[in-house]
Amino acid sequence: MYQPPTPTEAQSRAIELLANSKRILLTGHERPDGDCVGSQAALARALARAGQSAFVLNVDAPASVYGELLEFADFHVDDGSALPPHDLVVMLDGGDLTRTGQLYDRLAASDAKKLVVDHHLHDGDAWWDAAFVDTTASATGVLVRRLASHLGADLDVESARAIFTTLVTDTGWFRYSNTDEETLRIAAEMIGLGVRPAEVYGDLFQRQPMAHPLQLSGALARTTYYADGQLAVLDLPLGRDGRPMDADSDVALDIVRSVEAVAVALVVREVSPTRCKLSARSKGAFNVQQLAASFGGGGHAKAAGATLELSLADARLQLVEAALARLAYTEERRQSPRTAADAARQLRS
Repeated sequence: MYQPPTPTEAQSRAIELLANSKRILLTGHERPDGDCVGSQAALARALARAGQSAFVLNVDAPASVYGELLEFADFHVDDGSALPPHDLVVMLDGGDLTRTGQLYDRLAASDAKKLVVDHHLHDGDAWWDAAFVDTTASATGVLVRRLASHLGADLDVESARAIFTTLVTDTGWFRYSNTDEETLRIAAEMIGLGVRPAEVYGDLFQRQPMAHPLQLSGALARTTYYADGQLAVLDLPLGRDGRPMDADSDVALDIVRSVEAVAVALVVREVSPTRCKLSARSKGAFNVQQLAASFGGGGHAKAAGATLELSLADARLQLVEAALARLAYTEERRQSPRTAADAARQLRS
C-alpha cells in the first residue's frame, strides 16, 4: 500500500487548510496540460470522497485528448462572469497566479483563502496562504496522490486514471530523468485500481487529426542548429490567418532532442506581433529552468517555459544569445547557423 512521505510543517498547514474548506475552486495555468487537468480531476474526486465540494475553473478549455478526464469532475471554462461561491482557491501545477490569464484579477481579488499545489520552482513573492509544494516530485499528480492519502480519501478508478495521466504526461511515459521510485509505485497502484495503460496511451497519443503530421512537419522544417548542433531552435510564426501556428511543440521538441548532438531545444511560438511563448527542453547538464527564469519564466531543469513580450525576431535573437552563453560557446567556436534542410543536404551528400 502506498505510504506518502511525512509532510513538512508547511505542507501540514496546507493539508489542514484544504481539509477545513467547504466549497473549493480548483484552477490552473493557461492551456492546461495533462498534469494540470489530471491533478484537477483527481483532487476534485478525492475531495468529494472526503465529503467536500469542489469544482474546476480554467481560463482555457483542455485539449480534446483529455476529454475523458472532464467527465470525472465539475469542469468549467471561464466566460468572464463573476466567480461562483467558494471559500478556497487552489492553483494546481503552477505557482504564478498571473498564468491564470483573464482569471487573474478576479482570483486575486477573491476574499477566499489561497492554496498552491505544485512541483515547480517559484521565484516571486508568495501570494498564497498555504502551499503544498515539492520540486522533487515528478508531477503535480504525485502531490495530489499524497493529499488524497492525508485527507483519508480512497481513490476510485476515475481518480486513478486522472493521476496516471499526470504521471505519464510529465515523465514522457517514464522516459525522463524525473521518473523515480515514488512515481513508479504510484503508477503501479493506479494500475492495480483498474487503469489500463494501453487505453491511456491510445487516448493521449493516438487521437490526432489528419492534419497533425503536416503541422508537425511544418514546425520541424523550421529547425535551426547552432554551436555544432548543441542548440536547436524552432521558431513558429503566426499563420496567414493571424493565428498561432498549430503544432504540438512537445512532440516537436522530443523529436529534435533525439538528435545526438542536441543539448537544448527551444520552440519560440509567436502568439501576437509583440508576444511569444517559449517552450524549452534539455538533456544532460543544461538547465532550461535557469534560461527561462532569465526571461521571467520557470519550470524544471529539463523542461521550462516563458512568455516574452517581444517580436518573434527579437525573442529568437535574445534566446539564442542567452542559450549560447550558457553553453559557454565563444564567438570563435560558434559555427554559422544550420537549418534542418542544410543538415539533410549534408547527409545526402
